[in-house]
Amino acid sequence: MGMELLLIILLLLVLLVLILYNLSLSKKIKKFNSINETIKGLNIVQDFMNTIGESTSVDDKINKINEILLERYGVKYSTIVVFNGAEYVIRATNVDEKHWDTLKNLHKEEIFKDSITTAKPKYITINKDTEKLPYQKMEFGRAKSAMFFPLYIDNVYIGYWIIESGTMHAFDNMDTTILEIVKENIVTVLKNVNYQNTMENIHRKDKFTDLYSAEYLYGKGKKYIDQYTTSSICMFKITNIEEINEKLGRKAGDNAIIQMSNLVKKSISSEYLFVRYMGPKFVIVFSGVDIEAVIGFIKNVKINVEKIEIKNTTSKAKTKSKNTMNPKLNVVLSNYYKGTGLEGVNKKLEEYLDSADINESEINCI
Repeated sequence: MGMELLLIILLLLVLLVLILYNLSLSKKIKKFNSINETIKGLNIVQDFMNTIGESTSVDDKINKINEILLERYGVKYSTIVVFNGAEYVIRATNVDEKHWDTLKNLHKEEIFKDSITTAKPKYITINKDTEKLPYQKMEFGRAKSAMFFPLYIDNVYIGYWIIESGTMHAFDNMDTTILEIVKENIVTVLKNVNYQNTMENIHRKDKFTDLYSAEYLYGKGKKYIDQYTTSSICMFKITNIEEINEKLGRKAGDNAIIQMSNLVKKSISSEYLFVRYMGPKFVIVFSGVDIEAVIGFIKNVKINVEKIEIKNTTSKAKTKSKNTMNPKLNVVLSNYYKGTGLEGVNKKLEEYLDSADINESEINCI
């Protein structure tokens, strides 16, 4: 009898040890899974940051971010909708276009209004195949569960992110903490690309020369420039434009700028960017070309520009010396390396031209 009791006690102890071991193992697995999710989240953040740094348009960046979300989380559908100040627009989605009207009007749905007000996510799902999600109109089979995340920048509501699945209860066990982190990174990306979006749309054309303004270089122009590792930036200034305006009249000064611009436009390849930087200063970007390769071309342009005769528009003097002037250029060049600040290079070139002697008419490399 005593031996049987001893065996029972030993078995209970073994069972207790196994239970404790299983509990410990379960905790370690949970911790491991948590670490894996954290690493996964960090990797996604890194991918987001890499995407922001790419020389692509805002739309391309947001669509790539959406693709990362679909790939990493294995969800079937992901849609990012943003209010642009006038209307709600879909910035990224992999849902068929016939459903876009529904997706960009989710803010009107009663089921999501509380989520928008409280800034908390909303999870909805169906329990039977015959049911449909509240916001669905004519569709039944596309989505059977969804998570809705309102997006805020500095406490201002700017839109929402919604992920959907064709499976019922697809997100029952999904870690919403990680998804909240992802949501915040979507907001960060949207916030960071706002400046780029402004730059891509702020450029304008100069009415005299029909050239883009300097902003074009930092927006749409930059994606062409950054197709190459290195490029050459040439900035030049009509140094005697004030003298032309004073002696020959303002119309003559405008004419000098127009004739010079037309000559340069005809001389350069369409692959290169030519913009009116500011006033009498202009910029040519030779994408993918070294300075040594463009110096000869710039010399010829300078010679031809300085042969242009600008006629007097105010005086009735008959002598040629009093009736015409030639524009004079001061030119400076520098290298630009992809990934560095283009605006910094242009500022350096502009500072050189502004500080140079008024009579300087050279081609310098800095």
